[in-house]
Amino acid sequence: MFLCEPSMVAQTLTLSGLPPGNPSRAMAISMATNRASVPTPPQQRRRTMSALEARISLVFALASQTSSVSQRLLVDLATETAKYVFPKRFESRNLEEALMSVPDLETVKFRVLSRTDQYEIREVEPYFIAEVTMPGKSGFDFNGASQSFNLLAEYLFGKNTRRETMEMTTPVFTRKARADGEKMEMTTPVITKRTEDQEKWQMSFVLPSKYGADLPLPKDASVRIKEVPRKIVAVVAFSGFVTDEEVKKREAKLRQTLKNDRQFKVKEGSSVEVAQYNPPFTLPFQRRNEIALEVENKKE
Repeated sequence: MFLCEPSMVAQTLTLSGLPPGNPSRAMAISMATNRASVPTPPQQRRRTMSALEARISLVFALASQTSSVSQRLLVDLATETAKYVFPKRFESRNLEEALMSVPDLETVKFRVLSRTDQYEIREVEPYFIAEVTMPGKSGFDFNGASQSFNLLAEYLFGKNTRRETMEMTTPVFTRKARADGEKMEMTTPVITKRTEDQEKWQMSFVLPSKYGADLPLPKDASVRIKEVPRKIVAVVAFSGFVTDEEVKKREAKLRQTLKNDRQFKVKEGSSVEVAQYNPPFTLPFQRRNEIALEVENKKE
């Protein structure tokens, strides 16, 4: 079937009424034929993007993606910063403790059993730690503490069998350890403990509780994973920077004071444990440190 415009059909019908041989008829037929033979304009092709336009489009897409990533990083940074800018506080017994601040990070879970003007008794829930033995004979030597801290931090931030980054906790525990390999009681802090016979200290990080026992293993053989069982401890808090002399003085005073406690006594073989809750840039009067001795009920 030959397709044509409606106007052409109308003209054809009109011409059919003219007699053959009529000059007007011949001219009209010729005009209609010419119009029918005019091709319809082809559809315009879709314009392709030039190489320059493609590059510009890619730059804008990358810029948009980078902006989105930057915004997420800024939000994460602000969230982490807020944990230190807006710290949480323990219940204080005096002005010194009232001025102390603790970063809003996961810490050891405990329940206060009793409290006096000089110390408090806590029941600490079980937790897992990553532990290293510190070089040197001091638990608070800067070089030894830095080396041990870095080893533990590397494990926490990805140097493990899963290459997994774990959240920071608080505090850092430093504890004197017995030569028989006694488990350290720590949760949030890094713990440093000393082996009595060898004058060695151990430092440990409390590991995030969400992992339970399903923790990634360290790649460095010097880092050990341990579980700390439930225990009861007597705790004294103090501010400032921790030194060996300060720890010795406060440990002796706590042991003497506990002799007058009606319910609890220092557990045989218990060694002092030091918890440090704050990052290095914290002002001395805002720092929270604690020394702890494991205790047991006198009736047991």
